[in-house]
Amino acid sequence: MTALPNSLTEPDGSAVIRVLSYNIRSMRDDTDALARVIAACAPDLVLIQEAPRFFRWRKKLAKLAAASDLVILSGGATAAGPALLCSLRATVERTEDVLLPLTPGLHRRGFATAVVRFGGARLGVLSCHLSLQKDERYEQGGMLLDRLAALGTEHAVAGGDLNDRPNGRTFRRLATALQDCWAVKPWGGEYTSIPTDPHQRIDAIFATPGVEVLGCGVPSEHEGVSEADLRAATDHLPVLAALRVPATG
Repeated sequence: MTALPNSLTEPDGSAVIRVLSYNIRSMRDDTDALARVIAACAPDLVLIQEAPRFFRWRKKLAKLAAASDLVILSGGATAAGPALLCSLRATVERTEDVLLPLTPGLHRRGFATAVVRFGGARLGVLSCHLSLQKDERYEQGGMLLDRLAALGTEHAVAGGDLNDRPNGRTFRRLATALQDCWAVKPWGGEYTSIPTDPHQRIDAIFATPGVEVLGCGVPSEHEGVSEADLRAATDHLPVLAALRVPATG
């Protein structure tokens, strides 16, 4: 498998970054394996779903970030599960945790969002975990697009556990407005669920037009990532993308 480009800042101020999206199932599995997978991917940004939300949730998330050579950017319980981690390469402009309207009887959902800079590139970021209920999920897809636009950045990346497949209504809604990074430049594996029998792609990374997708997929053969760790870490496989973000004019 061809290696993804490493993170770097170009002479013109544009930035090559690595973005990882990962449902970590509230860190109920092998957290050492989880940290090894994240660290081996050397991400600049991690879009997390199902971060710990209850007792000492901040401490648990901070421990994972530290073990992965990252820091907490935003989210967690304050966003109903989605969270963002980043490397020290990122300059943070602002963050916001967003709670979505609650449908009685269903799980509360939210977005973890931020605006960051890498070199001369300014980027909006959003992590999501959409509903299991199809109509609510479709509405949340629209809210995601609205929230991404409201970040006020020319370039943005969004990702997470969509609970929908590429032929689903919500997935198609997002892929129509944004670049589905795996479809644009497939790299590594396609299917993200479940680790013991990958057969469906329900996790994805999207980027706005203008961001160049250099590769995206499940890093199952990435250097330092073992099959044993992928199976032990959580009940989803991660998605890793390399993106070139133009410098902000």
